[in-house]
Amino acid sequence: MSPSSADHGEEHRYSRLEINGFANEHDEMAAPSTASSTLGSIVDAVPANEREKLRRILVASAKGFSIGAGIKGGLAIFAILARWTRKKSPRKGIVVTNNSAIVAALKETLRYGLFLGTFAGTFVSTDEVIGALAGHRRTARWRALVAGAVAGSSMLLTGLEDQHTSLAIYILMRAAVLASRCGIKSKRFGKFFKPLTWKHGDIFLMCLSSSQILSAYILKQDSLPATYKSFLNKHGGKDPVILQGVKDIASGKPFTNLGAIENYYKTMGVDVKLKPDMKVPCSIVHGNQSCTGHIFTFLLQAYQRALPVYLPVYLIPALIVHRKGLLKRPSTILAKGLFGTARSSLFLSVYCASAWMWTCFLFRIFKRCNIPMVAMGTFPTGLALAIEKKSRRIEISLYCLARAIESFFTCVADAGYLPQSRRIKRADVVVFSLSTAIIMHCYAEEREVFRSKYLNVLDWVFGVPPPPCETPRCRDR
Repeated sequence: MSPSSADHGEEHRYSRLEINGFANEHDEMAAPSTASSTLGSIVDAVPANEREKLRRILVASAKGFSIGAGIKGGLAIFAILARWTRKKSPRKGIVVTNNSAIVAALKETLRYGLFLGTFAGTFVSTDEVIGALAGHRRTARWRALVAGAVAGSSMLLTGLEDQHTSLAIYILMRAAVLASRCGIKSKRFGKFFKPLTWKHGDIFLMCLSSSQILSAYILKQDSLPATYKSFLNKHGGKDPVILQGVKDIASGKPFTNLGAIENYYKTMGVDVKLKPDMKVPCSIVHGNQSCTGHIFTFLLQAYQRALPVYLPVYLIPALIVHRKGLLKRPSTILAKGLFGTARSSLFLSVYCASAWMWTCFLFRIFKRCNIPMVAMGTFPTGLALAIEKKSRRIEISLYCLARAIESFFTCVADAGYLPQSRRIKRADVVVFSLSTAIIMHCYAEEREVFRSKYLNVLDWVFGVPPPPCETPRCRDR
């Protein structure tokens, strides 16, 4: 997958490859020792002139599997530990649930390991086949684009019947960011991409996404992915009966569960009397507590819920990426991890608390509650993203934007504005393949648009082979 040289000269091609051209050799040295003997026996059975290509394919597949299984498995371990630390019920059903969770976690870990391993192996093998059949120089400008599109079909390994729309849209957002960076640095089209250089564009995207996501959380939870809906229900901090009450008043429908809401507060030790003719749902949301008092109480509770979420987010990378640094300077790395955990937990807790704060604020001002008011009240919630580290803001905003887009189009489809005939059965695979084609093309041809940490990971997994006349074997000849 050597970069283009046809139009830029030999010196340009080699200078770019010298940066990462021998990453594949370093990758082999960094391969786990347990896999070395297995890979070695397979490679030895192949003709000498094809060994480097085969080794690159096998190493990329193994590393892709290790990343997929490592990330998914690490998150699953924390989820299982969190389940075990909860207050256990004496019923046997809980034991079965825990055992089922472990089996499901193992299956998901294996499935995602195979997914990323197959993606890496398919990309590298397609890249090598095209280069061998049509020539590395002639295909340099488009080879990675095709290989990335072909490798995208490996998403089917995550489940033939399972839709991964959120993941596909998120990867599409990542591809769009890379494409926009290419446009920004372009002398010909740079002026058209100037608005994308706005300093606070990530916060604006977060506000836009929050309006859709949090409105759906209150009004139409079925439009959200199941796991994300569960996440919001946990950190939103409100019982479903309360959300149903807010939904009824916002939709202009008669209340269906005022008695259930009153009974819920009674179980909490609060005696609340709700009026069927109320105009604002503040008494539904926080009972007899004032809006201001509710925000501060909710913020403390939300922070306690957020801490377990971000501990693995910072701990797992520290153990995997900075494992050598932990031995040399453990206090520095652990301090950064703890500070990052505290700051991200503050972001999530402020984000959730401000959602109720802004909606209560607008309801009180305008003395009414309807769907536009809910959308307006949840828009400024995204301002909480300013608490996060600058480098993480775009990641979070794109993650939320992907879910907002999925939720929006689900609402549009359910409303009948998207004809059934226009729906592609596995649109997620199509979108994912298109996205990976763009990303891998940028990786081959526009490497400078990547952040260094992502570029290092891609180089570690795929490795860019050196030009034929620069390989050690060729030089020895």
